[in-house]
Amino acid sequence: MTQMPKNGPEQDKAYHYGVIARAIAVIDAAEGNIGLEALAAEMGMSAAHFQRVFSAWVGVSPKRYQQYLALGHAKTLLRSHATTLQAAHGAGLSGTGRLHDLFVRWESMSPGDFAAGGAGLKIDWGWFDSPFGPALVMGTCKGICGLSLAAGMGAPEAMADLRARWPKAQYSENPEALAVWVRTAFGQGAAGETAPMYLIGAPFQLKVWEALLQVPEGSVTTYGAIAEHIGNPKAVRAVGTAVGRNPIGYLIPCHRVLRASGALGGYHWGLPMKRAMLGYESIRSQTGINAQDAAHEA
Repeated sequence: MTQMPKNGPEQDKAYHYGVIARAIAVIDAAEGNIGLEALAAEMGMSAAHFQRVFSAWVGVSPKRYQQYLALGHAKTLLRSHATTLQAAHGAGLSGTGRLHDLFVRWESMSPGDFAAGGAGLKIDWGWFDSPFGPALVMGTCKGICGLSLAAGMGAPEAMADLRARWPKAQYSENPEALAVWVRTAFGQGAAGETAPMYLIGAPFQLKVWEALLQVPEGSVTTYGAIAEHIGNPKAVRAVGTAVGRNPIGYLIPCHRVLRASGALGGYHWGLPMKRAMLGYESIRSQTGINAQDAAHEA
């Protein structure tokens, strides 16, 4: 019987995210900011312990994090931190964010192979720990082709979601084949190490996903900007559909796409997950506060 990853020294991030995911649900249900004592009580923890756990994962206090998760912050990002895709592309991927440096090399399936529903394709899969809870990762011999987060939809649903994308492929549980790539993808590999992706999609989808890789960590863009970048400014709705069909969420950062108004829009794993990812990246890229300092914040 397949088991999800168990807790241990390397799984602290997953545990921390589980706490944060529940805290974000409470924050979403509240009108306005909710205080540390109230949040800690909802989590069944003392205020001091909750502060330490929260700050260890994100690097700032729950109070500061709520500010980053607010819609107003998304609008601020859009106004002052959203870089044009053209500028990012012109500067190259190097230096635009940790995730992007990992994927300077990627390959795509041909349109014919894509239309065949993955027939003849051999896909390995396994469960791994990520900063956002248990992650189901799939890959071929050429690279990672799929990623789904159980915290956002449940483990059975995560598996069904990915397998439905390539219904005719041959699947084998083989986490050992993917472990090095996954560690690299989540920032645990050796310096300079890269993890390849094997993008399986239609030509238009591939263009959109490639454009997403140009958006730096801590920045956001809009569906309209992506449409312009790929040379089809009127295809905003089609871009939205392609973003939603991204099979390697977070690694191909579709969570960095907002509506032109600054609203978060939809997300495959729900808006609380999207808020968590944006807050996590924004704080990492914009502040120098470490977890030890954050634990002493009011």
